[in-house]
Amino acid sequence: MIRVLQCVNNMHRAGLETMLMNYYRRIDREMIQFDFLTHRPERADYDDEIELLGGKVYYAPRLYPHKLPQYYAYMHRFFAEHPEYKIMHSHIDSMSYLPLKAGKKAGVPIRIAHSHNTSIDRDMKYWLKMYYRECITGVATDFLACGEKAGQFLFKGRTFDVIPNAIEKKPFLFDEEIRKQKRQELGLGDDLVIGHIGRISYQKNHRLLVQIFNSIAKLRPNSKLLIIGVGEKEEEIRSLVSKLGINDKVYFLGKRTDVNELYQAMDAFVMPSFFEGVPVVGVEAQYSKLPCFFSDRVPEEVKFSEATSFIDLTDTPDIWASKICDYLSKCPPRCEINVDEDKYDIDKTYKLLSDYYLNAYKEI
Repeated sequence: MIRVLQCVNNMHRAGLETMLMNYYRRIDREMIQFDFLTHRPERADYDDEIELLGGKVYYAPRLYPHKLPQYYAYMHRFFAEHPEYKIMHSHIDSMSYLPLKAGKKAGVPIRIAHSHNTSIDRDMKYWLKMYYRECITGVATDFLACGEKAGQFLFKGRTFDVIPNAIEKKPFLFDEEIRKQKRQELGLGDDLVIGHIGRISYQKNHRLLVQIFNSIAKLRPNSKLLIIGVGEKEEEIRSLVSKLGINDKVYFLGKRTDVNELYQAMDAFVMPSFFEGVPVVGVEAQYSKLPCFFSDRVPEEVKFSEATSFIDLTDTPDIWASKICDYLSKCPPRCEINVDEDKYDIDKTYKLLSDYYLNAYKEI
């Protein structure tokens, strides 16, 4: 059996983590087993399932710049105690430089860097991340990306392979009965329901999302906004909702395990992100036959539904609202929207990753 060490921040329910679990559930685990090196001290949403599937979860120190000596000491001990890992696969974008550098020093022969985004958060580690981006090709042996633009961003001219952000599509397929039940459960009635799923963070641009919805509510007073997710910007976004006087129209639903059903309750999915790789939620929403409105910073390679469109991020909230309401007033019934696409169906694509590992292992 090949044991692959997946390097992540943690295994909470989010885009790349969900993508990893989709592949993990499908691979032949008698041949390939996933273990997870996380960089948070606490257990996360998927840890129990990982262990049930035969995987192990390790908790490395957080990647704070002033604690890198402690981090490298931990990694030195880790690889000394775990010589079984011949493949490590890191998913933390430019920060992958750190675990991959430790893996290189320990002699791990296959070190995969995987790009999941087309830009970098402008947080306190921005300049450090930009530096690591320049260095990552010196510590990785293999390069993967969720899409073409994500690979071009992180690897800058290096050859890479694309592994699609595939999902198990059946739970997300449009179901009128689930839609009725979920709307009744949430007290949505016949209102127009705009939805968004994602970490409440700079990248996802919830400030613009709320401003767009505020403009929609002026055009369609019987409207609601569902915000699913948590994050460091939540208090700021709640304050904006209060300032705009739309508390009764905005539902903060937090972390959920029923997102497939929440898509059914929506009438449109709006994602005004500053940057994305290929967003898993964008794939899920399209399989749910939702009209989707992405910012033009979301790569168009995510599109496979005729009801998906892209709006200029620099357009005003009023323009966004006008375009969304205009489309919804004349779009076909949801059940008639065409979403025929196999590239993002995990049952059709899971072998891409397992074959990649098997072929790489043969080269050792």
